[in-house]
Amino acid sequence: MDLTASLRSGESLGDRLLKVNHAGEHGAVHIYAGQILAARWTAASMLPALREFKAHEEQHRGIFWTELKRRGRPRCRSYWLCAAGSLLLGAVTGLLGRKAIAATTVAVERVVLFHLDEQVRVLQGHDDAAVAAISKIVADEREHLSAFAEDADRPSAWTPLLTVIVSASTRTVIWLGLRL
Repeated sequence: MDLTASLRSGESLGDRLLKVNHAGEHGAVHIYAGQILAARWTAASMLPALREFKAHEEQHRGIFWTELKRRGRPRCRSYWLCAAGSLLLGAVTGLLGRKAIAATTVAVERVVLFHLDEQVRVLQGHDDAAVAAISKIVADEREHLSAFAEDADRPSAWTPLLTVIVSASTRTVIWLGLRL
């Protein structure tokens, strides 16, 4: 992954990654918001976990926003695109029920955790503040993955396709965020 894709004048790699992460967390908040809305009818037993994970994502978004403000950097240009697409994804997968919610969370978190691990590897020793901000959220993201992994590992006939689509979409949004 080329993390130096399109740095703007005066922008560090840490700045760019924090902007993308901030937009991604905004998207995650909206995935959970859409799932919470729909899961009332399709997977009510998941609501406490979904609400807790949404609160985690709101905290993560705040961590990245605080660091961006400290650096004097604006939001990523993909910020509202992440919200709109994620709300739709959350609502649709929420309507599809428990297995779709689980498959979506696991697919997103696998891509995100790979991306975050790569960021820490690249930024280690170069941007300690960015590494610290990223490192603050990794444990929560792993918790989200493991909480729904069992449901996702028992897929229905269509969840493997959903997993591929969600994973590819997540990678695409990250790629776009690095370039917008």
